[in-house]
Amino acid sequence: MWRRILTLIAKELAQLLSSRRNVAMLMMPLLVQLVVFPFATTLEVRSAAIAILNEDPGAEAVELVNRIAAASAFGTLHPVHSEAGLEQAIDAQKALLGLRIPPDFSRKLLEGTPVTVQALIDGRKSNAAQIAFSYIRGITSTFADERAGQVLPARIERRNLYNPNLDYKWFVLPSLVAIISTIGCLLVTALSLAREREEGTYDQLLVTPLTPGYIMVGKAVPGILVAMVQASVIAAAAVFLYGVPFTGQLWMLLLAMFAYALALSGVGLLISAISASQQQAFLGVFCFMVPSVVLSGYLAPVENMPAPLQMLSAVNPLTHFIALSKGIFLKGFGLAEVVPAVSALFAIAAVTLFVAHRVFDRQARS
Repeated sequence: MWRRILTLIAKELAQLLSSRRNVAMLMMPLLVQLVVFPFATTLEVRSAAIAILNEDPGAEAVELVNRIAAASAFGTLHPVHSEAGLEQAIDAQKALLGLRIPPDFSRKLLEGTPVTVQALIDGRKSNAAQIAFSYIRGITSTFADERAGQVLPARIERRNLYNPNLDYKWFVLPSLVAIISTIGCLLVTALSLAREREEGTYDQLLVTPLTPGYIMVGKAVPGILVAMVQASVIAAAAVFLYGVPFTGQLWMLLLAMFAYALALSGVGLLISAISASQQQAFLGVFCFMVPSVVLSGYLAPVENMPAPLQMLSAVNPLTHFIALSKGIFLKGFGLAEVVPAVSALFAIAAVTLFVAHRVFDRQARS
C-alpha cells in the first residue's frame, strides 16, 4: 500500500514540476516577494517631508530646526511663513506633517518654563504621520531637557528587546516565512482534486486500489514539501542575505514548519474537495488567505481585535506560526514556548484533515 502512495506522490510531484511554467509559478512569487516585501511592507518613516513655521528668530529655535533636518526620518523641510501656508503644504501633500514654533520658544526654553510646539498631522496618512510625529516629539523632548538647565529627578532609559535597532526587516522576514509558504501550500493542495475533475481523471483516481484516505495523503505530501522548501528558502535568505539573527533551534523551526504545512494541507484539501473547478479553488484560496493574514496579528495586534475575532484568530494556523517564527528567530524560544503553539497547529491539522477526508469520502461513495 505504501508503494502505491509513494507512486501517487511521485506522480503529483512529476505533474507539479512537469514544465518550466509550473516551476516558475512556484518560485517566481517567492523570489519577488522575498525581494520586495522587506522594503515595501515597512512602517518605518524615512526622508519624509515636513513643513515648519518658525516664528522665533532665536538661536534655540534655529537649533531645533537644524536637529529635525539632521534626522534620517526627515528628508525635505519646507519653510513656510504663515499658518495658512502650513495648512496648504499639508493639504497639497507637500509635507507629511507641519510644525509651528511659537515666537517665545527660545525665551521660555531658557527660563525653564513650559512651552508648546504645535504639530499638524495629515490624517490621510495617519500611520506614517503618527510615527513621524513620535520622532518629532522625541527630538523636541530631548532638546528641551538639554536646554532646561534642570536636574531631572528621574530619567527613563528605553531598551528595545529582541530588535534593539528597530530594524523593520527583523519583523517582516520571520513573518514572511509563514505568509509566502501559505500561498504555495494552499495552491498546490487546493488545485489537486479540482485539476483531476477538470482533466477527467477524477473517476479514474477513485477506482484505483487506494482508499480516499490514502489518496488524500498522496495529495497532501507535495503541498507540505512545497511549503517547507519555500519556508526554508525564506528563512535562509533572512539569515544570510538580510542579516536577521536566528537565536533559536533549527529543529524547532522545522517542526513548526511541518505542523503548519500539515494544517494548511487540510485547509487546501477541503477547498479542493468542495471545488468543481480550478477557478473555484483559486477563489477558495483567496477567500481563506485574506482573512487569515488580517486575523494573524501581522497587520494589527490580536489583542486589539474584538472578542469574536480573537476567537477566530485562535483557530487560524497563520496566527500560531507567525508567533512561532518570530519567537524562534528573535526570542530564542525553547520547548516551553514552542510546544503549546505546535500542539495547536497539530490540533488544527487534525480537524481540517478529518473534515476534508469526510467530504472526500462522501463524494467518493456517491
